[in-house]
Amino acid sequence: MTLVLLTGATRGIGQAAAVEIASQGIEVALVGRDAGRVSAVASEARATGGGSPVHEHVANLMLMADVRALADEVRAGYEHIDVLANNAGAVFASRRETSEGLEQTLALNHLAPFLLTNMLRDRLAGGRVVTTASGAHKAGHLDLDDLQARRSYSAMRVYGTSKLCNILFTRELAKRAPELRANCFHPGVVRTGFGKNENGLLRILTTIGGPFLRSPQRGARSLVWLALSPEAAALDGAYVYDEKVAQPDPQAQDETLAAGLWEQSARLVGLSTAPA
Repeated sequence: MTLVLLTGATRGIGQAAAVEIASQGIEVALVGRDAGRVSAVASEARATGGGSPVHEHVANLMLMADVRALADEVRAGYEHIDVLANNAGAVFASRRETSEGLEQTLALNHLAPFLLTNMLRDRLAGGRVVTTASGAHKAGHLDLDDLQARRSYSAMRVYGTSKLCNILFTRELAKRAPELRANCFHPGVVRTGFGKNENGLLRILTTIGGPFLRSPQRGARSLVWLALSPEAAALDGAYVYDEKVAQPDPQAQDETLAAGLWEQSARLVGLSTAPA
């Protein structure tokens, strides 16, 4: 039976994807930071009548210690993972560091999927890794000497940079892990709760703009397509929009930058690096 491990499963795109995947009779393991919300979405997924197991995992993926604990829990519970969907993400109005000394946007949006994927790599052989990127990557700028945005902080620029990291990570993973298929996608501009982590202008703008944005169900379509469809099985290192391969910004296609990001990310999360 196919097993999908889905992070960021308790709202927006992740919640919609969880329900759709479960409705197709696919076994799914949901990850979220709030146990109550994980349980609620799991109940919703089970209610679709797909009939396959729905598992629940709780982890705050902003903390690398929680990512490692989740990886250990997953390794103990599942012999093989057919799809890892790295979907958890957020935008934060102001710069803050986690208790581990990592800028929180970088930690949640990029370092968490980087670390989790690497820790589960042997369980993913023959499977797929799908990472939620964004067209916002075009507003980002990756400076390998200032990954943690210490010199200056702008919420949407730092968010865009983290999404740029998602694409570069996907491209480099496709090179370094020939035993699996790694792809990422732009879900469109979707009504989700990701912009409501803070008070202030950002929260107001995401609330006002809601009626004009895509539904989470439409945003989740490319995630489900990349995870499960036969048509996507041969894709590797691709950036997808509306279930079609698209070309990201030139910076997102920079092979030297992708390799450098991998090395820096491995250092930040305490992983040994491997040659491409």
